[in-house]
Amino acid sequence: MAEGTLKSILRKTSFSPTNNWIKLDGNGHSSILDIDKYEIMRLVRIDARDLRIVDPLLAYPSTILSREEVIVLNLEHIKAIITAKEVFLQDPTSKDVAPIVKELQRKLFTTGTNERDVQDNGPLDVQVDEEDESPFEFRALEIFLEAICSFLDARVGELEIDTYPTLDELTKKVSSRNLDKVRKLKSAMTRLTARVQKVKEEIEHLMDDDEDMADLYLSRKLVDASSSPISESVAGNWFASSPTIKSKSVATFHRDDENNVDELEMLLEAYFMQIDDTLNRLTTLRGYIDDTEDYINIHIDNHRNQLIQLELLLNAGELSLAVYAVVTGILGMNLPFSWTKDHDYMFKWLPMLAKRGWLDHELVNQFGGKRGQLNEFEEAYI
Repeated sequence: MAEGTLKSILRKTSFSPTNNWIKLDGNGHSSILDIDKYEIMRLVRIDARDLRIVDPLLAYPSTILSREEVIVLNLEHIKAIITAKEVFLQDPTSKDVAPIVKELQRKLFTTGTNERDVQDNGPLDVQVDEEDESPFEFRALEIFLEAICSFLDARVGELEIDTYPTLDELTKKVSSRNLDKVRKLKSAMTRLTARVQKVKEEIEHLMDDDEDMADLYLSRKLVDASSSPISESVAGNWFASSPTIKSKSVATFHRDDENNVDELEMLLEAYFMQIDDTLNRLTTLRGYIDDTEDYINIHIDNHRNQLIQLELLLNAGELSLAVYAVVTGILGMNLPFSWTKDHDYMFKWLPMLAKRGWLDHELVNQFGGKRGQLNEFEEAYI
């Protein structure tokens, strides 16, 4: 008795961290699961290596992996496991994931209601468009792709709102404060560009390989693995309407070749174009930052040229004063010179001419400086 109690206490106090998951099925039913990684591995039948991809404590890049019975999906804050009949989404109460949970419940519940109407009223009473049917895993994948694309697009929009006014202010006034703001915004843009680029590359990688896309057809695998014939009423649990994806009917799906991935390719292509547009906006923003930097560098070069011009003027004035001082010093020495005899008047004329030459030199320099400033004014405002 004591030994059994001790084992129970040890089992309860052993370190086995649990995570919050929400499970949603094709009828829109959901349930919260507070289980550890071993339990989730048993439920979805994946190994520990694949489960690490959705571990919130590990920094894994955006990834979409296909396994025999599941799709492991890690897109930023979206960490989910998709099966042919259920979706397991981690941390459903966070502010970024909660809207996705509501969207899953809304769309899957609507789909489940339509399917029940078909079963209750019969195929003659309720018409289901064959072009609006899609496997369950694709409907869930579509919601996740739409969520991550919208999330990244919103982050780019926020960055644009902060960046463009700051750059315009920097062009008007170059200050340490504005430069520091632009530096922080540029760093944020670089990080966001890497995140968007990773999601785009992951979608592009799937689109480039038909075998990888075929592996994402979990419902097709489930149908092929079944030994007994499946009626369309049962197969209807795996398919439902989707407002954005064009696909084939359930009967056609059974007859499709395993390599037919047109439906998934259209789904991925739509969100590839959306994430590519988001990346293009970031590229445009980077180009605007580079243009602003070039504009500021031109102004800095202009000020540098003005300082060089001032330095040349000061050096020229210093040279004129030096010549004037040399002439004055030579003629002011109390030494007898043979050439001063009968030429005393030359003493007063030489200093005067030297001074006049210095003044003329300064006037020319001043006129040249003002003329250069006038030309700059004309170029700026005319």
